[in-house]
Amino acid sequence: MSVVERWPMLGRQLREALVGEGEHELAVQVDALQVYEMCQCHDRFCQSFYTDPPPKGAYGAGHRNVVLRPDWGGYLILDVVDGQIVFVEVLYRSPLD
Repeated sequence: MSVVERWPMLGRQLREALVGEGEHELAVQVDALQVYEMCQCHDRFCQSFYTDPPPKGAYGAGHRNVVLRPDWGGYLILDVVDGQIVFVEVLYRSPLD
C-alpha cells in the first residue's frame, strides 16, 4: 500500500516538509512511496517504516539523512540512498492510524 493511501495526512505533511527544506526532487517521490515494512524496534514512540527492503548492515555509499522540521511535534528523518527515499523515521508523533 502507498504511504499516501495508508496515511494521507502524513503524505501531505511529508511532501510539504520536503518542499520547505528545498528537497523538491524527494518531494515528487512521496505519491509513489510504498510501505515495504514497518520498523521492528517495538519502541512505543516509533512509527518508522521502510519504503524499500531493509539493508543488511549500513546503507553505505550514496546514503544521506534528511532531517525535516514538521509542524507537529516529533521527528521526521529520511534515509535517502542514491536520491531515493528508502526509510522514513517517524518518532514521537501521535498515532498514524
